[in-house]
Amino acid sequence: MPQIPRDALPDSTPALLMDGYDFIGKRCRKLQSDIFQARILLRKSICMKGEAASRLFHDNEFFLRKNSAPARLQKTLLGQGGVQGMDGEAHRHRKQMFMSLMTPESIDHLSELTAQHWRAYLKKWEAMDQVVLFFEVEEILCRAVCAWAGVPLEESEVAQRTQDFEAMIDASGAVGLRHMRGRRARGRCEKWLGEIIGKVRRRHLQAAEGTALYAVAWHHDTEGELLDSHTASVELLNFLRPTVAVSRFIIFSALALHQYPWEREKLKAGGDEYSELFVQEVRRFYPFFPFVGARVRKNFQWRGYRFPKGTRVFLDLYGTDHDPAIWQEPEEFRPERFRDWNGSAFNFIPQGGGDHYLNHRCPGEWITKALMKTALNFFVNKMEYALPEQNLHVSLKRIPAIPRSRILISDCRLIQTQSQHELSYSG
Repeated sequence: MPQIPRDALPDSTPALLMDGYDFIGKRCRKLQSDIFQARILLRKSICMKGEAASRLFHDNEFFLRKNSAPARLQKTLLGQGGVQGMDGEAHRHRKQMFMSLMTPESIDHLSELTAQHWRAYLKKWEAMDQVVLFFEVEEILCRAVCAWAGVPLEESEVAQRTQDFEAMIDASGAVGLRHMRGRRARGRCEKWLGEIIGKVRRRHLQAAEGTALYAVAWHHDTEGELLDSHTASVELLNFLRPTVAVSRFIIFSALALHQYPWEREKLKAGGDEYSELFVQEVRRFYPFFPFVGARVRKNFQWRGYRFPKGTRVFLDLYGTDHDPAIWQEPEEFRPERFRDWNGSAFNFIPQGGGDHYLNHRCPGEWITKALMKTALNFFVNKMEYALPEQNLHVSLKRIPAIPRSRILISDCRLIQTQSQHELSYSG
């Protein structure tokens, strides 16, 4: 039986921290293989990339998600006891709670809330010399998703809650101070949401049907029991935090418009059809999350290689989305490529792959696209702005990646006339 190619390092964790998004792809190129073994966090692991690897990885017959994420990731980004770490019928049952809010009407409502807050922030930006767009977009999404989810958010809380969401996201690939900030932020958010859920269950706070707060507070598990307070807070946070994380894709959209200025006219002329192509290419081209993990459910063989039960396996998301075997000239930004895309759930995986109801771990992909299109409409059709000189470098060594300057804009002006009932925030 052939042996899976092996990374020569005794432990590859330092190399992972150094190479970031290119960790798996770099070793695949060196070993001339789409699969290799390595020790990561002192554990034997298998790393893979490509469409065939993605199909295998998302097959629930061979892989488990429970206890697959490193503990430090559970304590910052994911939380403990949430849907991402479940398997089988329990996972499908819990996942349905999330999917029940992914209707076109619900997503349209979130998009409209986002647009309302965006217009309000634009009035504030008009009076500012310079705006750090990334931080402002995070606040917009924080306000919008809390309103959509039915989560009360006082004006005095907005900055802290937004910063906490970002700290959890920013800690996903971090050590040291960034990691500790993420852990403290998760603790604050779980306590905050746990108290809100408790008020709903004691009938001290009304949660509207059709909101995430209502769905989580009154969700029953497969045994017919309400979720315990901690698990409920984790799941409610799983509606809020990933939505704020869409700010990174929105910032990359702004970066793409700057780096490829001819795309602006294509977007104006192409309407929603070209907007769809553009946001898909942004999601493919720019780095969002580097890889995802699972554990081998049972001993099996694939392509002659042995996968021992319990082994941790990592699938390269970024590398698969840049795989020349799948994408022609993958390092070129070319939205038109998606006109010919075959729609596979396994070769385009910026947020993971597979069926959203069965084995896809990110139910919010439709929300991501909708919010990106909402922002793109403002960038292209509803506002004027300038990008002053700044450092726009995106380091693939930093997880999660973001332009160094976080995108500075100036000379902001709203093009469309606003309604007299619009929201307003002071600078």
